[in-house]
Amino acid sequence: MKKALTLLLFQFFFSFVSYCQFSPNIHNYSIAEYKASNQNWDLHRAENGKIYVANNNGLLEYDGLDWKLFQLPNKTTVRSVLELNNLVFTGSFEEFGYWEEDDYGDLIYNSLSELIKDDISPNEEIWQILSYKGKIVFRSFSSIYIYDFKTVERINPSSAVISLSLVGEDLLVSTLNNGIFKLQNKTLIPFFSDEILKDTKIISIVKKQDRYLIMTSLKGSFYLSSNKLVPTTYAFNNEIKQHQLNKFSKLDNGYMVFGTIKDGVYVADSNGEIKFHVSKENGLINNTILGQFIDKNSKLWLGLDNGIATIDLKNTNYFFNDISGKLGAVYDIVKYQGLLYIGTNTGLFCLDKNKTLSFIDGSQGQVWDLKIIDGNLFCGHNEGTFLVDKNQIRKISDFTGGWTIQKVPEHDDLYIQGTYAGLVKFEQKKGKWSTKHMGKTTIPSRFLVFENPHTAWVAHAYKGVYKINFSKSYDTITKVTNYGLKGLDSEYNPRVYNLKNDIVFKTNHGWQKYEPILDSIVPFDLLNEKFGTDSYIISEKDMGPIVLKDKNGVIRFKYINNDSVERKINNKLIKNRYIVGYEHVSKIDNSLFALNLDNGFMLIDESYMDSTVLCKPRIESIQVNGKSVSLSSIDSNDKVVALKYNESVNLELSSSKSNNHYFEYSIPSLSKDWFKVDNRNLELNNINHGVYDILLRTRDDSGNTSKSQSLKLDVSPPWYKGTLGLILYVVLLFGVIGLFYYLHHRKIQKEQRLIRVKYEREQHKLLREKTLENEKNIVQLKNQSLQNELKIKSKQLANNAMALVKKNEVLQDIKRELAINKDSFNDYYSYKKLVKKLNNSIEHKDEWEVFEENFNQVHDEFFTRLKSRHQILTPKDLKVCAYIKMNLANKEIAPLMNISVRGVETHRYRLKKKLNLENDISLTDYLLNIK
Repeated sequence: MKKALTLLLFQFFFSFVSYCQFSPNIHNYSIAEYKASNQNWDLHRAENGKIYVANNNGLLEYDGLDWKLFQLPNKTTVRSVLELNNLVFTGSFEEFGYWEEDDYGDLIYNSLSELIKDDISPNEEIWQILSYKGKIVFRSFSSIYIYDFKTVERINPSSAVISLSLVGEDLLVSTLNNGIFKLQNKTLIPFFSDEILKDTKIISIVKKQDRYLIMTSLKGSFYLSSNKLVPTTYAFNNEIKQHQLNKFSKLDNGYMVFGTIKDGVYVADSNGEIKFHVSKENGLINNTILGQFIDKNSKLWLGLDNGIATIDLKNTNYFFNDISGKLGAVYDIVKYQGLLYIGTNTGLFCLDKNKTLSFIDGSQGQVWDLKIIDGNLFCGHNEGTFLVDKNQIRKISDFTGGWTIQKVPEHDDLYIQGTYAGLVKFEQKKGKWSTKHMGKTTIPSRFLVFENPHTAWVAHAYKGVYKINFSKSYDTITKVTNYGLKGLDSEYNPRVYNLKNDIVFKTNHGWQKYEPILDSIVPFDLLNEKFGTDSYIISEKDMGPIVLKDKNGVIRFKYINNDSVERKINNKLIKNRYIVGYEHVSKIDNSLFALNLDNGFMLIDESYMDSTVLCKPRIESIQVNGKSVSLSSIDSNDKVVALKYNESVNLELSSSKSNNHYFEYSIPSLSKDWFKVDNRNLELNNINHGVYDILLRTRDDSGNTSKSQSLKLDVSPPWYKGTLGLILYVVLLFGVIGLFYYLHHRKIQKEQRLIRVKYEREQHKLLREKTLENEKNIVQLKNQSLQNELKIKSKQLANNAMALVKKNEVLQDIKRELAINKDSFNDYYSYKKLVKKLNNSIEHKDEWEVFEENFNQVHDEFFTRLKSRHQILTPKDLKVCAYIKMNLANKEIAPLMNISVRGVETHRYRLKKKLNLENDISLTDYLLNIK
């Protein structure tokens, strides 16, 4: 601990602040976090950084991120705990032993009391465990047990044992009625006894210079020197007597820590002066201290009657906490006339010289801004603006929402304020204040800075930034220019600052600045590099260091003229207490600053720097598909985890010595990026086969990283890519080849069969075509023969017809001759008989039937078709048609019909009418076309 620095810090604020109001950094762990019983009896921090807590439900283990509970076989309460050489010793009801990590990362309990089971007193509980000269000493009220890592021996004191104190090389045993003994060679030797100490609970004995300091529960403290007991005159005596001391610890620098039953923890310096008091009033979750332990980093761990807490004694940054909630959210803090003024969402408070936090009447409501200008303390309020004078306020402006007020450069008693409704002028003349709205712009103006006496810049939360020009008299605004469209990369949530006469802007995308030559806003690469694109300023102008807050909640003190110096506040406890968007750091004194928080504020010592403790991750356990893997097998195999294909692996990580940390992993063969691990368990699924290097590291919100821890994952290929798969592929290959050969051979056979069938079909087709051709030739020959026969018959028919014609002509001639010479006949009857025979011969029916039959054979049933078309035709008409079909002339038809040529013409005319032929249609053509 920085003793001198701490004393200076306390000298500053103890002149006006009660120690009961301020406290160091406190972190409470509730039952909901560690998920065990409320009572925690003892604590110890191991060499590896883990915290072990004796809890009603068992042994608690904390690695800085997660809590684990390990229960005893009989599930009794654990009263005491000590870690040594990776063994965690615990004491319980009629039971004591040690926990050892097995090959799978789990704590396994080994009982020592079983070695002397018959010697354990009934209802005995082990309340204290110490390491003494390579042995482990267990203490109950009735016995002391010594374990030399082989056997356990019991010592039975004459009186109830209240405490064990390791003083130098001596182990002092304090009893209730028989004084103090020294343990020597497993024997208790009287060391000191006094009537004052009878029936007294001695909490602890320490060596202070050349004297022994004896701390008691209810009688205060005593010095033992030269075998004389003298009460001390320390200021803390009254406190520990009143609140019953239960635990005591002494730091290397002489500071003393008192854990009480009734009123939390007191810390006193080597002179006995109480430096601060931590209780429920200023942040401790519970006032009853059951156990306490101070680790090597000066962190005080407290086991409470209801919870667990840790207090950073080395940290010189202190908190003002208001557990009652009356203070509310703090927006601004300022030191004025030796007092601290605190502006909150409930009003204005004052921390006065009487060590009392008091509310200033009339200030009810939201306080936005507290600023000292020219010796005046302005209070920007929701209801207007006030001047503050000690415990009184005086309203000087009714314009609501005084966000910020700035003095006009080069002008005395003239100020411009940004309010809900725009800019307001403040002017003081002869002790009287006058205010006037500047007109023009009515935009809410939370951020306001001057570029020069007549030019200012304001920022609107949603409409960008504006350049404002004032008249010479500052009565009006002469010009308002919107620069939202002049290079500003985002109009949402801009902030404007004047840094060394540069007008700079912080937007959602980074830093920009105003370039007068271009009259435009351009990127500001220098600040993006120095400050970071996600950081914004939360300190006042000209405060000295520039205070930044980034998206991770880290507070940084930057020095423009000295880049090598940077102070960081990376406290995960305060990140949940920020007034987001309204974070503000005020300068209280030379190197002391105040950060506003919800229900309080934090005093920051500028010279303090967070110690960056980041150790590389330790693999606590490995599970493959939910089954634990032996850690020793991994270590002996160069940290190679063998996985089957499609198996998942879960790595449980820890880095117990690290602060405010989390874990990251990277797989270089897949990506160069680092990925955040959720909490402390890294689960990898769906990993392709191959060998992968898994890199693990610890990181904090400030960007600091630890060295990398490596682990190899050897993922075997799936069965179808391994030996079995290769054999299967070979079998399949030969099978495919065989199948291909079989199918190919079958295809060839099929093709051959198809060729044969095709050939046979072609042969059949050729034969059929040849046969058809032959048949066609035969038919042609037959047709030709029939045609020839038809021609012959037609010729015969014509000849027959001509013969009939000739015959009938001859008979007609004979008939005419007979008619001429009929008178020559003596007998007229004979003449008639001869003429009748001639007529019968001319009209011989049998000859016509023969002619008709022959005619049909030649002309394909000519008469049948003709009669089907024209049913009204007479046999005589059919004869005429037949003769016309034979292309006989009228003079040739007349003898055949035994009529005159004129009669034939008349018959033809009547026949044309019966056939319903038009005049332009020839009878001969019609009959010739009938097939």
